[in-house]
Amino acid sequence: MPATPLDSAIYRDLMGDADVAKLFTDSADVRAMLLVQGALARVQGDIGMIPKDSAAAIHRASLEVQIDPAGLAAETGQSAVVVPALVAAFRKAMQAPEHAQFVHWGATSQDIMDTALVLRLRQVVAIYETRLKDVIQRLGALAQQHADLPMAGRTYGQVATPTSFGAVVASWGAPLIRHLERLEQSKPRLLQVSLSGAAGTLSAMGKDGPAVRAALAKTLDLNDPQGSWHSTRDTIAEFSAWVTLLAGSLGKIGEDLLLLTQSGIGEVRLAKAGGSSTMPQKTNPVQPTLLVALARQIIGLNSIMQGATLHRQQRDGAAWFTEWMSLPQICLGTARSLSVAQDLVASIRPDSQAMVGGIDDGLGLIYAEALSFALAKQMPRPDAQAAVKTLCRAAQDTQTPLAELACAKWPDGGLEGLFAPATNLGTAPDDARNFAKKAHSV
Repeated sequence: MPATPLDSAIYRDLMGDADVAKLFTDSADVRAMLLVQGALARVQGDIGMIPKDSAAAIHRASLEVQIDPAGLAAETGQSAVVVPALVAAFRKAMQAPEHAQFVHWGATSQDIMDTALVLRLRQVVAIYETRLKDVIQRLGALAQQHADLPMAGRTYGQVATPTSFGAVVASWGAPLIRHLERLEQSKPRLLQVSLSGAAGTLSAMGKDGPAVRAALAKTLDLNDPQGSWHSTRDTIAEFSAWVTLLAGSLGKIGEDLLLLTQSGIGEVRLAKAGGSSTMPQKTNPVQPTLLVALARQIIGLNSIMQGATLHRQQRDGAAWFTEWMSLPQICLGTARSLSVAQDLVASIRPDSQAMVGGIDDGLGLIYAEALSFALAKQMPRPDAQAAVKTLCRAAQDTQTPLAELACAKWPDGGLEGLFAPATNLGTAPDDARNFAKKAHSV
């Protein structure tokens, strides 16, 4: 197995994501950095910081020249950052030294690399938004369809009180709507240009530095941070935290489906499942498992990303390098989680008969809370709870349904209609429909 299965030739269809992976190739990185170099030269030429004809030549070359990423390896291995090797290769490829001397004028390596990263993250975010909206809408349709389908609610792995499958689906989808809102709020902070010069002061550009940064931001359709973020990595950390929240919410869907499809429960069937090499009967819940595994991996990598906010002084190579090693895997894993979720939600098939069986195993103990509150209208609630607890033990000992015991003990209590799922769903159907309405409008 390669160092990461995300881009493995064997495992790429399981854990990889082609759309986002292509944004984290060496070629994509080089192309983005050249785009930044060309845009920088153009705006510097417009304000007279460098000759206008040189600016035009650099900008044109940035769109045309082809640079082999492998040819940058030796110098990058020595300098740690790729920009010195890239600038040298770019100048050579231009074959116009009189113009090439103005490449990278007044900028520093981190300016080029961070801005190039942001350009690629903008495309990543667009992919995320499209997929996330689709997942939400699919969950909304599922919640609407099964708003009134009763099933057992479980706490600590034990049957608690009835809920509906639609409400469970709504609980999966509600955080995703919030994540969409969080993303919209954070995009202006994430999608910003980096242009600060060697120590974050733009000193090499003189008084025109801020104007160059503003013009570069406008040219690239990014925001102007109006300062340096070389060593203040809160925006990158915020993005990492956001994708971790998203992956965690998708992983929650996976966790629940692993239990709902488990042998002995079987309340949900999946149209798509994996097989076994030796057991013909197996239909393994591969997609829910993958959502859980990816979430755990992303959560772990995010801890490294949050640690990278401890950036020393005006630039910290160690903290910066840890971002390089972690962020691409986080982005690819999140993209894969979203595509899996899209496919998985479409494959969910609830088994209503199994859900009814999960609600009532013949004893009806799931209605114990409802019974205690009904009795609390006739006696102090502690007494009602104690009486119902005693009755539950009697039901288990004698294998007599709780409803039968309760109606015999309190024949005039009007308890007959209490022991039915439909009368115990509470807000579950409304919760499902309210979510479905919101999901439809994203």
